Amino acid sequence: MISVQKARQMAENLHASLGRNNQEVTHATALELVAQQLGYTDWSVASAMLPEEGPRQAATFEKAIPVLRIFDETKAREFYLDFLGFSVEFEHRFESDLPLYLGINRSGLQLHLSEHHGDASPGSTTFIPMQNIEMLRDELLGKRYKYGRSDIVQQGWGQVLEVYDPFGNRIRFCQY
Repeated sequence: MISVQKARQMAENLHASLGRNNQEVTHATALELVAQQLGYTDWSVASAMLPEEGPRQAATFEKAIPVLRIFDETKAREFYLDFLGFSVEFEHRFESDLPLYLGINRSGLQLHLSEHHGDASPGSTTFIPMQNIEMLRDELLGKRYKYGRSDIVQQGWGQVLEVYDPFGNRIRFCQY
């Protein structure tokens, strides 16, 4: 993005370049020409709209969204929606008979599930820090899921509740 300082430098370069070619313009005229080239009506508008140049900012990151490999849409929906209580954010297929890519969410926790070969490795572990792990355990046990009834394991650093999806992925809910 062009800053006010960069636009001023462009005007100085234009002024000097035209002067070397015997086409004298004032610095103010060069500023106006640069402003118009950048799509502004005049230099006053450009200098008000362009950002100030500041120190370079470090890269920042948003939260990560794990992608988990699935092989059977029906089993994935049974496990992630019915058992774990996620809701669907979006569904995508390039065509109706091609693999599913599914975005799910529960209380701000986002996961992406993919039937696409190469999107993720089956048997992955997803580490999910959380609060109120006992409430989640009680909710899951109350659903009486026939393929697993996990309990909390106390570790030296906190509590862990692990569940395994039908595709070998491990979801490790943790409370410090």
